Amino acid sequence: MVVGEVVGTSGDILKELGSVGRWLQAVGVVVVLWVVFELFSFIINWKRWKVLRTYQKDIKRIERKLDKVLEKR
Repeated sequence: MVVGEVVGTSGDILKELGSVGRWLQAVGVVVVLWVVFELFSFIINWKRWKVLRTYQKDIKRIERKLDKVLEKR
């Protein structure tokens, strides 16, 4: 009688641990996907930022040339 209760109780505990384990696994998958998407977004934004910096340098160079031409007039 006591053995049956212990086996039943341990089975319930294992079921609960299994459900908690699956929940943690699902949360882990979500976190990993979030990190992957954030990394992908960071790489794309970094490339865009590099292009914008080159444009900014070109604009400053053109502005200096225009300033020089206007000063000569």
